[in-house]
Amino acid sequence: MTSSQPLDWRWENAVAGSVAGLATVTFSHPLDVVRTRFQVYDGRNPNLPCYRNTPHALFTIGRSEGLRGLYAGFNPAVLGSTLSWGLYFYFYNNAKQRYMGNQDKTSARIHLASAAEAGGLVCLSTNPVWVVKTRLQLQTPHHQGRPYSGFTDAFKTILRDEGWRALYKGLLPGLFLVTHGAIQFTVYEELRKIIIEFKHKENSSTGKTSDLLTTIDYATLGASSKLVAILATYPFQVIRSRLQQRPNTYGVLRYADSGHALEKTARLEGFKGFYGGFTANLLKTLPAASITFIAYENVLNLLKKIKMKD
Repeated sequence: MTSSQPLDWRWENAVAGSVAGLATVTFSHPLDVVRTRFQVYDGRNPNLPCYRNTPHALFTIGRSEGLRGLYAGFNPAVLGSTLSWGLYFYFYNNAKQRYMGNQDKTSARIHLASAAEAGGLVCLSTNPVWVVKTRLQLQTPHHQGRPYSGFTDAFKTILRDEGWRALYKGLLPGLFLVTHGAIQFTVYEELRKIIIEFKHKENSSTGKTSDLLTTIDYATLGASSKLVAILATYPFQVIRSRLQQRPNTYGVLRYADSGHALEKTARLEGFKGFYGGFTANLLKTLPAASITFIAYENVLNLLKKIKMKD
């Protein structure tokens, strides 16, 4: 994520992002299942059991559904995350190079615009995968009607029974969630510059020659930037998950559109309804963000060293 990168390094960004996304999903998926179920639970859905808190949800799912329940929707999650991170880092660095032009330094404006553009393109590319993932995660032993047998079956069934539009349920709040990535990357880049400048000054005064960031620095930067983004955008995640639910056995949707989901959630559940699953989300995303950026930066540095040797 350096301020100036040769254009032919963009594929390394995509590879590093994909590896980072895969590591993140494998580590955190059970918490993602819990988060999704809390996000859509409104006390009125007979398909979903009531959980007291995150530990109770993990224990209950593990006891009643086993490892398969804790990793429900894992395949689309891996596919979606790998695609999302790979495409995101590729689009982000591509946009940053374009916005920089002949400039030597980046700015907060360039980081923000690059992250927003990348997020929008990724959202349009991967929304169908997230719809399938959400529905598989919400599929419990109490589910009414024929359950999906897996990713392929879910995808085909949605297309057959609901049409291609159903694969883009939650797209609008998903596009609003572009601000999440924009906020996260802007905060990450700005904090990164501050730490590098601080280390450079400190090393100059002590006579040291290296001002490279460490794994701890990457972990701290990843978690800090993620926390800021979560606080600002979490309600959009809740609305998106609610829109992506499967219709009931009569084909009736619980929420007609984003406006209906927003109004119904506010009226029946209040402010608290927009932060369902927030604890599970923090437990999932803060360590995951650290792992993602540790993996990304280290894989990227490794690929650069290999390329320089060639």
